[in-house]
Amino acid sequence: MRVYVPLTLPGLAQAYKAGEIGPGPLTAYAVTPGLREWYVSDDIEELEYAALNRAAAASLRLIAGDPGAARRRIVVAFDVPDKAVSADPDAGLDPSSVGEVRIAGPVALAKAAAVHADSSEAEADVSAAADALGAADHGDEDAQFTVDGVEDHELLWFGVQEIPALLG
Repeated sequence: MRVYVPLTLPGLAQAYKAGEIGPGPLTAYAVTPGLREWYVSDDIEELEYAALNRAAAASLRLIAGDPGAARRRIVVAFDVPDKAVSADPDAGLDPSSVGEVRIAGPVALAKAAAVHADSSEAEADVSAAADALGAADHGDEDAQFTVDGVEDHELLWFGVQEIPALLG
């Protein structure tokens, strides 16, 4: 199963140093029955893109909670055995946790399929979205517009061997 783990740049640096993302349990996003129902598609590529975007939104929340983190969303994609992943069937009922899964233990970074990251050009919009997240959560439509605007930035694809360059 392909899972998408949301991180920040400091989180990616820590994982790179340790050689793994962990310890578990880890929150990740995947194509779950709830995501299939929410997205209303049978196209696996579209569904995986939706799971990636859910992880990018979770990365934004991590950034908002860490004022010192660089303002670039980071998502690491892994292929893990189905038995390593669990999903709360009730989580599919909560729109904020569609596609959310748990991975019980750490995952070796060497097993990552790819790293997805914002370009440096997205930093101003990611920063504004992180700053507006709290107000958006409380129903501020202007703040929600700012948060939604960060989705205009596509995450770039990087190979695992490119992590040192991403960390700069």
